Amino acid sequence: VDEREDCFKEEIQAALKEASGIFITGGNQLRLSTILGGTPVAKLIRSLNANGVHVAGTSAGAAIMSEHMIAGGASGPTPRENGVTMAPGLGLTNKIIIDQHFSQRDRIGRLMTALSYNPFISGIGIDENTAAFIDPDGLLEVLGSGAITVLDPDELSHSSMANTLHQEPITLIGMKLHILASGARYDINTREAYSER
Repeated sequence: VDEREDCFKEEIQAALKEASGIFITGGNQLRLSTILGGTPVAKLIRSLNANGVHVAGTSAGAAIMSEHMIAGGASGPTPRENGVTMAPGLGLTNKIIIDQHFSQRDRIGRLMTALSYNPFISGIGIDENTAAFIDPDGLLEVLGSGAITVLDPDELSHSSMANTLHQEPITLIGMKLHILASGARYDINTREAYSER
């Protein structure tokens, strides 16, 4: 699938229906979403995944998995008004927002900004050479040489997002943070983190 028109081709849909796994490449999240969004292929990927077909992605391919997708934004440790650009993702989950190349590109500020817009879900920041495997019950397990940063706004008691001026820092009080290395787990439904087995 290289162009949006490919998503309407019967032969591509037929091939997908036979797949035991689907891998979405990296690149540019907006390119992926403008090619796939609202097409028969996007609907088929959601349906297949709901019926047990594994869907994986790297870089932009990981970011597009969630319903609310980070499409871009500034690097840095501080959340700022206008510090992230959001777009619709594939919608394989509505429990998390995924960011990638996380510690390598210093993206904690943009993930916190995304959560200030969407404080009802957790944020998952995936380092390079690291994977988040999410089972059908919503249990995420970390594998790889890096870590996954989990930001959980479930106990967020204050956010200044609504009153913050353009590009100013955002106050967030009560944001929970977990750093999970290989073997650690996080339940995206209950929002509980577990150390290595």
